[in-house]
Amino acid sequence: MSQSIDYGNLMHTAMRGLIKSVLQDVAERGLPGAHHFFITFDTTHPDAQLADWLSDRYPGEMTVVMQHWYENLLVGDDGFGVTLNFGDSPEPLYIPYDAIKTFVDPSVEFGLRFESPSDEDDEEPDGEITIAPDAVEDLEESEAKPDAEIVSLDSFRK
Repeated sequence: MSQSIDYGNLMHTAMRGLIKSVLQDVAERGLPGAHHFFITFDTTHPDAQLADWLSDRYPGEMTVVMQHWYENLLVGDDGFGVTLNFGDSPEPLYIPYDAIKTFVDPSVEFGLRFESPSDEDDEEPDGEITIAPDAVEDLEESEAKPDAEIVSLDSFRK
């Protein structure tokens, strides 16, 4: 039996499950209302699939937007595939859930940021997650805030 509970990895798994559920709903019903997503992912992840010209242009990470035009959204157990438009050029992508660094829906000020130990300068526990109702602003300032904030889920309720 292990010496401690790995809450960081358990939270990562749960939050990636949330992303999978949201994307599955969008695949079945489309994006409701003003909802749209900014998804930043690690382009060097071994299971990420993107055109060579995109990985050359974005050698470390890339942010994609799912809003007005997307096709072929296929949600799987380990990741999702989608075709997005890059300068009038449709390109298929496959993004593993564990390659996702941020997931933001600015229409409702919701966002998740996943951090790995390599993202942090000091020794912190694995799997730090930030959940913030003002996620758009938090993501813009994320480089200046090395520590995660603990936010009560009640703050999301209106």
